[in-house]
Parts: sequence; structure tokens; C-alpha cells
Amino acid sequence: MSEWQLRQIDAGTLDVGYAETGPADGSAALLLHGWPYDIHSFAAVAPLLAAQGFRVIIPYLRGFGTTRFLSDETPRNGQQSVVAVDAVALMDALQLDRAIVAGFDWGARTADIVAALWPQRCAGLVSVSGYLIGNQAAGRQPLPPAAELQWWYQFYFATERGRAGYDAHRRDFAKLIWQTASPHWAFDDATFERSAESFDNPDHVAIVIHNYRWRLGLVQGEPQYDELEARLAEAPAISVPTITLEGDANGAPHPEPSAYANKFTGTYDHRTINGGIGHNLPQEAPDAFVAAILDVAGH
Repeated sequence: MSEWQLRQIDAGTLDVGYAETGPADGSAALLLHGWPYDIHSFAAVAPLLAAQGFRVIIPYLRGFGTTRFLSDETPRNGQQSVVAVDAVALMDALQLDRAIVAGFDWGARTADIVAALWPQRCAGLVSVSGYLIGNQAAGRQPLPPAAELQWWYQFYFATERGRAGYDAHRRDFAKLIWQTASPHWAFDDATFERSAESFDNPDHVAIVIHNYRWRLGLVQGEPQYDELEARLAEAPAISVPTITLEGDANGAPHPEPSAYANKFTGTYDHRTINGGIGHNLPQEAPDAFVAAILDVAGH
């Protein structure tokens, strides 16, 4: 982790905080974290990729870490398309024509969207839990009770009590998610706190709450992203070379690999990573995550 450098750059509507390591002229790997995690999910991944010649870029998503909005007037919007727009804007700011895009949780969804809508910018895709592109119409449909139970925090966040509770207890909340999503991951307090500092971002609660409320159709996004969301609502196929991964002990809600295999129409492979690996796969099984990136890149 000490080998990477923390930097800031204006990109789109954000002043993006990001970690970078590896040769400046190397093939780019854009690594995207989820919630409630941060760039340190890739602390072991980054040096391994850098050693293979990759230029590794790991941004804090909007609402996390040192990423800030350039304007107080910009809506604190967490809808799925805007996070992908952020990723492409960062690539533009860094003058990256193409990158391997890889992630988990929100980061996997974002990587999927970049691959689906901007395939010319995506040299390959590594997506934990596969195809996660959603739409509000589907989000409004009720699930069987056992499935709804897994999304308890989504319903909590739909209430003002939930927003206030998350704001007041964000560290305890995040630790509970880490424990339930990765039941066999024996992380220590220092590892958790290193990431938990990212949740002190002044926009964090607003972005998280908007993200989950948007999914259920309880709030709207920004009109300029309506066309992108309409395209995503059609569940577009992904044609770039792809490897999907799933931990054998992922305690978070996730689709079965058979449910999304046909969404990947290019070179495709799915790998289940054994050994009690949970939701935060890059941090729990960094070697497997790196191997997928190397393979999708043809190394």
C-alpha cells in the first residue's frame, strides 16, 4: 500500500481523490470499490498489478474519501449511471483512452456500465458478482420474503430514521455489513478503520441514501442521465472480454452466475473463488482478483 501515491484531479463534476501506482506508460487498470468499502480493498491487488507493468488507478467514488464535488450546487446524486459517468470523466482527465475496468459491489455495477455503454474505453472487464446493471422498474417489483430480508438496509435507508441512523452510526453500520457480507473474513480493527475514515466524507450519507432510494424509485436522478438510464433499463449485453468472479461465502445479496452468463457476448469466463471468500473479494482473495485481470488482459 505504501507504494501507491494519493492524488487529486478535477474530472467532470468532481475533484477526484485516487491512488496510483505502476509505470506511467503501462496498460491502465481502473479499480472501483463498493459500499461500505474504499480504495483499500485493493491494497494488496495494486502492487501485484504494478509489478506486472500495469498503471493502476483506484479512485474514491463520489461520497468517499478525498473525492469532493466542485460545486455546492451539484445534486448529491447516487444513481447508477452517474457513477459510471464519473469513471469515464476520470479516464478523460487522466488521458486514458482505454483501461481494464474491474470492481466489486457498486464498483462492479459501475464497471459493467462502462463496458456496456462505452465499450471502446474498456479493454476488458472483471466483475465480482457478474452483471449488476439494474433499473427502477425492476427495483419496484417485490421479491420473495427471504430475498427481501437480505435487503433490510435498503428499506431502512428509505426512511428518515434510516438516514439519521446511518449518519449517526456509519462506522458501526459499515462493520455490521462487513461482517454479514464476509462472514469468514477475520479483518482486524486497524484494517476496518483504515477504510472507515473514507465514510467521514461530507457527502457520504447523501450519496449512499440517494443510491438506495433511487433503486426503489423513491427519488429521481438528474434528467441529463435519463437517456443513459433508458439504455441500461434494456439490460444491454456486454461484448468486451470479461471474467466474472464470486466468492463461495458471499453473504451479501447477489445473483447466481447462471442468471447472467448470457449477458456477456464476448470472450467470457466465470470463476467461483473457494476458501470462505466473501463479498469484498479483492481484499479477501487478491491473488484471484489479480489473476482475473491478467487473464482478461491476455497476459
